[in-house]
Amino acid sequence: MKKITSFQIDHLRLLPGVYVSRKDMYGSFVITTFDLRFKEPNKEPVLDQPALHTIEHLCATFLRSHEKWSEKIVYFGPMGCRTGFYLILEGEYTSTDILPLLKEQLEWIEKFEGDIPGASAVECGNWREQNIEMAKLECKRYAAIIKNATKENLEYPG
Repeated sequence: MKKITSFQIDHLRLLPGVYVSRKDMYGSFVITTFDLRFKEPNKEPVLDQPALHTIEHLCATFLRSHEKWSEKIVYFGPMGCRTGFYLILEGEYTSTDILPLLKEQLEWIEKFEGDIPGASAVECGNWREQNIEMAKLECKRYAAIIKNATKENLEYPG
């Protein structure tokens, strides 16, 4: 069986950052998958499940409501390893193309007040497992990483 693209990345050398995971053709459209790596794999503790869940709810809501980007959003969700998220966009993009969007999103989360979108029994299958304070801390940490992103944080290690 063929080894999938994400398993071909050396996770021992991977730093937190924003990476183009893959570009695929879907009919006549290019789909770009981004690896939004919040944690250094196998070295840092993974994202706490309630924080991860809250980040997912907040980011998905922000992205699907964004004035410029909403029509390009295909998917936003957590990685199974809990070290980050995948963002899939219609179109061909680089990591630097989406940095302004990510910075805007993280700033929105830092200032977010009120009920977590979709966090009710009617809207979510595990609505009680949320942690807004931890989500904000993790997003603030990630914002600092991408604010000063270099080649090391924007291109997969070779």
